[in-house]
Amino acid sequence: MTNDQDDPNRPVDPFPVDFTAQPPVSPFPPLETPGDPPKDSASDWNDGADAHDLPTRENTLTALGRFAFPPQPPLDDEGEAARARRWTSQTMLAAVVVLLVFNAASLQNWARQQPPNWGVATVEQLADVWSARLSLLGADLPLQGLHEAWAGWREARFPGQAAAPPE
Repeated sequence: MTNDQDDPNRPVDPFPVDFTAQPPVSPFPPLETPGDPPKDSASDWNDGADAHDLPTRENTLTALGRFAFPPQPPLDDEGEAARARRWTSQTMLAAVVVLLVFNAASLQNWARQQPPNWGVATVEQLADVWSARLSLLGADLPLQGLHEAWAGWREARFPGQAAAPPE
């Protein structure tokens, strides 16, 4: 009979199911016999004590919180829809504020592309003043940095490649 485990053509089974052969005897004997319960240290003064038998009490702050703020009943469909609308409105408002602060140049560009009339001229003047005030705060620096990085990447060439055409 040959030993199948030594056969190099036999793939290794990660989940063996054949346990008919006895495992080899370990040179390290077990610390405890399998049937004995684990021994406690000699420092335990009460042999019959079990930590799971101790009475448990709810945290006072948790109980006070549940008393002061009882759980609300689940929302109905109309309440869920109102929550979704509120979340959507808050998200859109935050996006608009971020764009107005950090992308004021787009507002100027949009106002300059509109057909001229009194309302568009007013919006264009407001956009110019808004952009000038924000540039004093430095809110346009991230956009300028991105534009400079993009221009640098556009000008980059491989060694031996011709220079970029002028604009």
